[in-house]
Amino acid sequence: MPLPEHARGYEQFAGTIGRTTAGSTPEWTYPPAAPAGAPNIIVVLVDDMGFSDIGPFGSEIATPTLDLLAQNGIRLTNYHTTPLCSPSRAALLTGINSHRAGFGFVANADPGYPGLRLELADDVLTLPEILRHNGYATYAVGKWHLVRDATLHPGAHRDSWPTQRGFDRYYGSLEGFNSYFHPNQLISDSSAVDVDEYPQGYYVTDDLTDKAISYLKDLRAHDADKPFFLYFAHVAIHGPLQAKDADIAKYRGRYAAGWDELRRSRFAAQLAAGLFPPGTEQKPRNTEPGYEAQEWDSLSAEEQQRFARYMEVYAAIVDNIDQSLGRLLDTVEQLGELDNTIVVFTSDNGGTAEGGPVGTRSYLAEFAHVDDPDWVGDVPHDVDLIGTARLGVHYPRGWGQASNTPFRFYKGQTFAGGVRVPFVISWPKGLPENTLRDEYVYVTDLAPTLLELAGLNRPSVRNGLPAKEFDGVPATGVLRDPAVRSRHVEQYSEITGHRGFYRDGWKLLALHDPRHDVDDPRWQLFDVRTDPTELHDLSERYPEKVAELAAAWDEAGWRNTVFPLITRQDLARRRPEEARWSQPLRILPGTPTLERYRSQRLIAYRDFTVTVELGGYAAGDEGVLVAHGDPQGGYLLYVLGGRIVFGYNGYGVYTETSAPIPAGARRIALTATVRPKLRWDFTVTIDDVPVAELLDRVQLAGMSPWTGISVGVDARGPVAWELREQRGPFRYTGDLRAVVYTPGALQVPAAAIRVLETEAELVGE
Repeated sequence: MPLPEHARGYEQFAGTIGRTTAGSTPEWTYPPAAPAGAPNIIVVLVDDMGFSDIGPFGSEIATPTLDLLAQNGIRLTNYHTTPLCSPSRAALLTGINSHRAGFGFVANADPGYPGLRLELADDVLTLPEILRHNGYATYAVGKWHLVRDATLHPGAHRDSWPTQRGFDRYYGSLEGFNSYFHPNQLISDSSAVDVDEYPQGYYVTDDLTDKAISYLKDLRAHDADKPFFLYFAHVAIHGPLQAKDADIAKYRGRYAAGWDELRRSRFAAQLAAGLFPPGTEQKPRNTEPGYEAQEWDSLSAEEQQRFARYMEVYAAIVDNIDQSLGRLLDTVEQLGELDNTIVVFTSDNGGTAEGGPVGTRSYLAEFAHVDDPDWVGDVPHDVDLIGTARLGVHYPRGWGQASNTPFRFYKGQTFAGGVRVPFVISWPKGLPENTLRDEYVYVTDLAPTLLELAGLNRPSVRNGLPAKEFDGVPATGVLRDPAVRSRHVEQYSEITGHRGFYRDGWKLLALHDPRHDVDDPRWQLFDVRTDPTELHDLSERYPEKVAELAAAWDEAGWRNTVFPLITRQDLARRRPEEARWSQPLRILPGTPTLERYRSQRLIAYRDFTVTVELGGYAAGDEGVLVAHGDPQGGYLLYVLGGRIVFGYNGYGVYTETSAPIPAGARRIALTATVRPKLRWDFTVTIDDVPVAELLDRVQLAGMSPWTGISVGVDARGPVAWELREQRGPFRYTGDLRAVVYTPGALQVPAAAIRVLETEAELVGE
């Protein structure tokens, strides 16, 4: 029957409609379905892994799973990425150059320019969105770091969170790094996991692996055919370096010969494996001021013994990553799908120099750089604690140099050490086995390559807007045929003034010196066809080539939203609306642990008061009233044995003071007063009567405290290690009404705050 003109809701219906079902025919709609035989896709992204850190690229570390993956697949020896974390992740997941995607820096800043949105824009399609459009199940575990740190809390919009960007399920950390034993906050889908204490034996890589495997098993229990995309973005190997005892034990004593010998032996292994042509040279160590590594033999015996411990821990983490991949691929094999699963393994950037020349046993203190000769960036903890849950450590940059063998420089610079990383891809059903490819491939090529391999289409619209087109090009031909040349023939790079431009085998590079204008590059020119390690500067010999590529860099900068160029000082700028976060805040018991950045804004660089409101203390009441931080730094107030105790953890050095608490006490306050040289004085009062104090305590600055504020419990990482061992999270048993934070005015000079915040943002890489 014809529908009345006033009928509504039938416009897209292809069946027929009558007054009853007897005169109607049904029609069903279906979600997108993947093409028959479409492969599963697994992308494993490691954080801060250098070119030489796995067996297929010259490492001595045990990586049997990756060795087998390389035997069954292809190694790209000339794969490039961006120099930093968030930009690489944005480029990998979108196929778009990092600045165009909004990530000209890491998501720990907010300068206020288009290339530095530090959140994905509405017209930027992601790989999981494209794959879901093509009928894939999409999962992500691990580090995200594509959300501005000011939007990590539950009151913020979630437009750039994983489940709003194409992933059906997500489990991991939105932060730039995290503790391996006590993550400050984990997210499940779009909400923080409310946990007081992680279980005995917890280790974040194991947890992420368990979750990834559970996603795949859950899918196959419900749908035998739907292909999946799994993005496994490891928290590892970013500092603070922490590993399981059993993994560290495998490498005890293995690095006594030092980083110079390691760099030599890894390079020899790379040449023997054919990763570089005969005659390739390697500089023994970085010697440029600010990037230099000491000669190992010049170190004292004590330094050698301590420094070797860091590398033992690093190797243990790499080993554990390989174990994780082995467990994951075993599951895929048990499902009978390994032959038709594309597996990619790579890193977001090269090894890092952020540990400085001597490393640090107090990770967050190392990055609170202040003009104070008394400041201790490497708190001298017991060497046996290196790598354990009690410390946050990072290796000296000599090990970062070895990680990047045979290249120069590190993460954060546009030279090969920062941007040339390992890349392995395997697809038994569709790609060659045990082969090398030395053609130039860039991180933006991965998304279009995977889509072309799987025979999938890309939508042209996102949220009603024309989607930005890919900057990357498929490398499918390079993968399948050794005679095919790369279609990616030129590429810019830029991070905080460091610049690079690649064109047809030439590379123009510049290290930015903060003492010079950010728009005044000191260009160096390399022919990487004959000089892949970028040792021989040809800029004086070929000034016309320098001028040509410099002009091309400038054009690419405008085409890719690179301008305005930012300096380190610009990174400390925040939007004015954040000022409201320094207003008083009343927190009720039972409130989930506050997010890290929100918590810091209440105390950073200022006087502050924490007031605990009680219904009246009674004999026998005990437990933590308020806690902020973890083993890497923090403070807490707790009641035990009829006394109020204030404990302060200054980057792993714990001290406390206490006083009797009278029956009926209703108001306990902790007041912090800023002192010169980034110090605090603390006073504890009970019902406005001073009862205890701790004076001249080093301030927690930058990204410390790492774990946010908990009321009525010391949640997640313990501020006081011994207290946790004795009493667990130690929930308060009395009548706790609320905790009020009253921030005072900023007391640290603005110039010092800019430096401190900039350094914190840089470690957030």
